Amino acid sequence: MSALSDPYAIIIIFAALFSGGTLKGALGMGSPVVAVPVMASFVDVRLAVVVMVVPNLITNIAQIRTYKSVRIQGSFSMRFALAGAFGAGVGSFALVLFSATVLKIIVACAVLAYVTLRIMRPDFSITLERATALALPFGALSGIFQGAAGVSAPISMSFLNAVKLQRPTVIVTISTLFVAMSAVQIPMLALFGIMTLQTAFMGVLVLLPLFAGMSVGASLAKRMDTKTFDRAILAVLVVLAAKQFWDAGFAAL
Repeated sequence: MSALSDPYAIIIIFAALFSGGTLKGALGMGSPVVAVPVMASFVDVRLAVVVMVVPNLITNIAQIRTYKSVRIQGSFSMRFALAGAFGAGVGSFALVLFSATVLKIIVACAVLAYVTLRIMRPDFSITLERATALALPFGALSGIFQGAAGVSAPISMSFLNAVKLQRPTVIVTISTLFVAMSAVQIPMLALFGIMTLQTAFMGVLVLLPLFAGMSVGASLAKRMDTKTFDRAILAVLVVLAAKQFWDAGFAAL
């Protein structure tokens, strides 16, 4: 936690949170996949994951309310969210049991997997009927990554992108998944003694740059070339993943 007394570290973390919020406002996801690797560069990876749980719950409830008029794909969305909640419970055990080095590697692998899939298979698609059948395993995998590393986008967004749903439907579906996963994570992490009043309060503070970024992202989504913005974020994620591998390598020495 000593890094949090360093003003440069705080500025970088807040910039990452703002960037993550901007990505979430524009695309419906992205705050953990940007913020967790950056925060894990300055604090214990467990703290980085736990601090983002409360913001995940609140920001996604806010996005569901924003898009409350959007009709979701009932059976598909519910299967996806419930499986994600189950997976988040399993992943929370991994967060407690695994070492910080292993968790850093998991975060880095998750981020690189996401970037690789986005680059190599940008136009891959599956039917909604097929996606409904696959919702349980992909939802569970998303939850495991979310619970263990705070990063589920490699699974969840790659899967939803392949279904080719409309942007508002994707946002509501992914937000429902995050709410379900966070609702499981909070009591489990509290039971394990990792989620405390202090970390919950830190999570509330994190909401300030996140909501500011989400407002900017929602505005940019209407005017900016999303592909250009998305590619820039992917480049940043590659650098962040490389740093996680670097840090894990030194920790293992």
